Amino acid sequence: MVNDVDKHSVHTLVFRSLKRTHDAFLKNKGLLPPVDPKLYESIKRIKAKSQYGDIVSKVKSQPTVPQKPANNNGEPLPPGDDSYVDPQNTSALVPANSSGPLVVSATKSSNTVAIARRQASVSLKPKWHAPWKLYRVISGHLGWVRCCVVEPENRWFATGAGDRIIKIWDLAKGSLTISLTGHISTVRGLAFSHRHPYLFSCGEDKQVKCWDLETNKVIRHYHGHLSAVYCMALHPTLDILTTAGRDSTARVWDMRTKANVHTLVGHTNTVASVVCQSAEPQIITGSHDSTIRLWDLAAGKSRATLTHHKKKGKFIQNLSGHNAIINCLAINADGVMVSGADCGSMHMWDFQTGYNFQRLNPPEQPGSMDSEAGFFSATFDMSGSRLIMTGADKTIKLFKECEDATEESHPVNWKPEIIRRKKF
Repeated sequence: MVNDVDKHSVHTLVFRSLKRTHDAFLKNKGLLPPVDPKLYESIKRIKAKSQYGDIVSKVKSQPTVPQKPANNNGEPLPPGDDSYVDPQNTSALVPANSSGPLVVSATKSSNTVAIARRQASVSLKPKWHAPWKLYRVISGHLGWVRCCVVEPENRWFATGAGDRIIKIWDLAKGSLTISLTGHISTVRGLAFSHRHPYLFSCGEDKQVKCWDLETNKVIRHYHGHLSAVYCMALHPTLDILTTAGRDSTARVWDMRTKANVHTLVGHTNTVASVVCQSAEPQIITGSHDSTIRLWDLAAGKSRATLTHHKKKGKFIQNLSGHNAIINCLAINADGVMVSGADCGSMHMWDFQTGYNFQRLNPPEQPGSMDSEAGFFSATFDMSGSRLIMTGADKTIKLFKECEDATEESHPVNWKPEIIRRKKF
């Protein structure tokens, strides 16, 4: 009796033949040839001697210094940290008030075992913040609204725009109080005095003006800048005005005598922001040269320069989410930080944890182009409950917190991160 032969397609037969051929002759297909360990070590020694010979000799000539262990973030523990254990010490010390898993290490010179507590990484839960909503849009400027400042008594706020006009608005009603004309180019910076009825302004016309709000007239001019003036700040306790701009300098003025007290030189590009405070350093400037300088007001010299690559600089966290250039930031006393981007988007953040709890895209003024949706300034009022945003659509947008929002109606959509957040 003849057994029936299974019939297969030509494709199946070819595949089986090819598979057996590969199994017999191509077992090592795609694999690199084995490396001779002696040859590999010889190549490493030759490369180290030819390219790094000078460095290796210098390192070997230096005496070895015992280093302190690192903490969870990879940073050396400070000298006063209780969790540091000296490996040469014969006794193991464990802080009584510490928590976290134990780390056991033994030294080569002795059988002593050192035990230290390792701090476990903890993800902070963000604080609940009420969502914000747009409640008023003010029109009136004929150019991009570049700056905004709130009066110390929280009754008015002033705006400056590309139409060369400074407008003062009623914060409660949103109505126009007065328009101040005098600049011949875009107004870029404004500042209210906390001790005098003065409003200071600066612009791209190189002019710095002092306005008396009782007479609504210019009473002082401060001459000295060689190019556009982009920012200004008043000292909180002294009658001193600081201005900065495109000439890469910051100038300190006596508010009353109009004298140029100091010219702070050191930046290599446009100075975009300046801040004054009563404590040292009293003047801080930020520039387009990617540096922040701290200035000694008495000497008129730079005390320190902060960059992103300083050895003692401690990175905190990244706040990512925008897909456009960020033009303005503001923060209130409740820890709410707002960022406005060039595409017209707003992000609300919990400043303590960096949690993005709200994203807004308010509509631009009818008739505006897509490129005119960006924000240029963000300012909280003195109470921190109202937010003023100005932008390229020539309008002023006012935001406030939702009164009927609760933690139940708008819960925090947050989950702890299992994987540690990367710094960059």
